[in-house]
Amino acid sequence: MTDPAPLGYRPFDADNHYYEALDAFSRHLDPKHKARVFDWAVMGRRTYPVLGGKVFRGVKNATFDPVAFPGVLADYFRGNPNNEDPLELLSRHEPIRAEYRDRDARLATMDQHGLDKVWLFPTLGMIYEDALKHDPGAVMLLFTAFNRWLEEDWGFAYQDRIFAAPYFTLVDLDWACSELEWAIERGARTIVTRPAAATTVDGPFAPGNARFDPFWARVNEAGITVVVHAGDSGYTSHGYATDGFTTDFGGVPQPIRMMQMERAIEDWLSSLICDNLFHRFPNLRVASVENGSKFLPGMFDRLQVLGRKMNGWFPEDPVETFRRHVWMNPFWEDKVDDVIDAVGVDRVIFGSDWPHIEALPQPLDYVSEVLHLPEPQQRLILADNVAALNELQPA
Repeated sequence: MTDPAPLGYRPFDADNHYYEALDAFSRHLDPKHKARVFDWAVMGRRTYPVLGGKVFRGVKNATFDPVAFPGVLADYFRGNPNNEDPLELLSRHEPIRAEYRDRDARLATMDQHGLDKVWLFPTLGMIYEDALKHDPGAVMLLFTAFNRWLEEDWGFAYQDRIFAAPYFTLVDLDWACSELEWAIERGARTIVTRPAAATTVDGPFAPGNARFDPFWARVNEAGITVVVHAGDSGYTSHGYATDGFTTDFGGVPQPIRMMQMERAIEDWLSSLICDNLFHRFPNLRVASVENGSKFLPGMFDRLQVLGRKMNGWFPEDPVETFRRHVWMNPFWEDKVDDVIDAVGVDRVIFGSDWPHIEALPQPLDYVSEVLHLPEPQQRLILADNVAALNELQPA
């Protein structure tokens, strides 16, 4: 355990996860929709989710019991200094812990970790939409049921410490607007979505397309933070690697896919800028969580060149628009100074990804990454920036 005492305060972790209960997607789903939307299938010694009538193999252990240890791949993602075999690391399992599924047990764990508050996000929930995108109606049924389970088991602001984000998609405008009202009425501080264009009944559309303006207008009015979190964005490797969310050897993707990891978030965020969404709705706040940050310098260069080439398209320097409206949670192995240089220290938020395999084993292991900064800057990154995002900011 990392001792929080030297800080004088307890940080706010902007990236925690639960492991979904077995009935997270079915408890509030009408059984008549099982074949169309979601069910379980036992195959040999494993239990697999069935989405849209097809067995989903994107996660080998979708029941999470037993489950790998938190942060078991942490050193691997730091460059594997000990030359460890990731397959062997991932073969180490334990029975599922209470804090992965119970909010009171999670509060106790947060105290042990030295955390004041956390943003809490899905695990399976971030990777199921793409498997159903051919059927927008099924997507709505699935995440309506999921959000009801989430509110019931975790709540959206439990004890003013655990802030679980309901999942959103723009596959249907009316559904998105209705679900947003439902979430706001129940105290949601954030909503979460994946970095991908929404596949509607009329085809895919960018999130900043004008057809979605009624949704963004309500988000703008309510001042709720939109979190875009890493998930299955449905991207293709164009033949350079096997497509799909499944991994190629025991949980570690092919190297080319790791090289492409930040494509989806760069596209999603740059599309908001290029569609001038933030100028139509100047009260929007977007937080990018667990998507990385190394794409920022190249993206900013291209945006500035684009702004000069398309004189008159952007009301201002598009990079300045980005810096005003987007907060970044870099991968914990990214160099925080580079992110500060790109977006400013008031736009950087700390997230540990706990308890995932690529997480920090202890969330406050991250403190060592910011100790070289002045104390006020440390506090912005570790607590104050995300705390501000966690409060509604009505227009």
